[in-house]
Amino acid sequence: MDCTYRLRIPHVAGQLAKVAGRIAEHGGLIGDVKTISVAKHEALREITVEVVDKDHADRLAAGLNDLEGVTVAWFHDRAFIAHDGGKLEVVARRPIETNQDVRDVYTPGVARVCEAIAEFPQLAGRFTSLGRSVAICTNGTRVLGLGDIGPVASLPVMEGKALFYAQLVGISAVPILIDTKDVDEFVETVVRIAPGFGGIHLEDIAAPGCFEIERRLIDALPQPVMHDDVHGTAVVTFAAAIAACRQVDMRLDEAVVGQIGLGAAGFGIASLIHDAGVKRVIATDPNPIAQEQALAAGIEIGTLADVMAQADVVVATSGRPGLIAPDTIRPGQVILALTNPVPEIEPDAALAAGAAFAADGTSVNNVLGYPGIFAGALQAGATRINLEMKRAAAWALAGLTVESELVPDVLDREVHESVAQAVRQAAVDSGAADAAPISALL
Repeated sequence: MDCTYRLRIPHVAGQLAKVAGRIAEHGGLIGDVKTISVAKHEALREITVEVVDKDHADRLAAGLNDLEGVTVAWFHDRAFIAHDGGKLEVVARRPIETNQDVRDVYTPGVARVCEAIAEFPQLAGRFTSLGRSVAICTNGTRVLGLGDIGPVASLPVMEGKALFYAQLVGISAVPILIDTKDVDEFVETVVRIAPGFGGIHLEDIAAPGCFEIERRLIDALPQPVMHDDVHGTAVVTFAAAIAACRQVDMRLDEAVVGQIGLGAAGFGIASLIHDAGVKRVIATDPNPIAQEQALAAGIEIGTLADVMAQADVVVATSGRPGLIAPDTIRPGQVILALTNPVPEIEPDAALAAGAAFAADGTSVNNVLGYPGIFAGALQAGATRINLEMKRAAAWALAGLTVESELVPDVLDREVHESVAQAVRQAAVDSGAADAAPISALL
């Protein structure tokens, strides 16, 4: 965890060095250092330190207070600072400053817009927020690595997703918390609220229910639906695999790809890589239902030993830290161990064991995928998100990497715009786009 300490430090040469030394003695890793104020005899500074947990943070605070002249004014987990008050608010796109503005945006003017949309429903994409909106729907049954913590506890994650939509592609995303584990109730709820949104983003729903929920919503709704944990993660992982193979002079389409773990993310990765043209994908998972689903998708099933012995590229999303033993790695393999926060094998250990390339989940972030995918789908007026659109997104991401990278910069808006353009074109070329796309009306 990252913890910020506000410190009162004597404004004397060498005092900041003593503080840094005390942090090092306690095993902390210094991040940002911010000067709040400097007086004649005292400086007020905020120092961010990476610590292991709350107990570690408390011990460091006590150690800093023990320094002569140093006082810890306060210290807080930065995650709680960032979430204080929530991360979202509704912001108006049109200012209301005069009575004429009231007449334009509300009565009597709004009635004429309503009548036009009633007669020509496709106008809603231009004259409402529909063409720039996504519902992020969850029941909180599979949140990050935390498991079933419920919809309300999942809200910080959904707000975070919405922030990226707004900042990276200009889409208004609204968290929709659905308090049920029943598939029928979940589907019915989303169908009823769907008319108010241009797309439906499913998030943090436990397998196997998530697969049925997505399938039924795709069948029932006229707008694009995508479970991000399945497809967004798969797109970014596919892009990372392309880039990794390029760096070690390996053709992914000619390689054997191994998938360890067939949960929502693992199944999405294996099926996308298989459907996108990789001739052989072999996976392992102890769950018989997951195995049957994978077999039906054309994916081979084997043991962990089979995967490690036969795969040229290994992708692991098992949720089991340390699962991959170094002595099972073959020279020249590409290893993407994606379980967070502790991977199946540390990249340095995999490289030391002979892997040609290795990375963990910190390098593969699905934020690179879903904003551009949904932006492209909305721009095209797509009624679904198909294989061609996901494949286009992955190749766009892979094409934006440089030699030293696995994936491009997640905060670069141009990256997301490139993904959106590729997805939009793929939607048109594959027939997934509406004859009168929203973008054409803007």
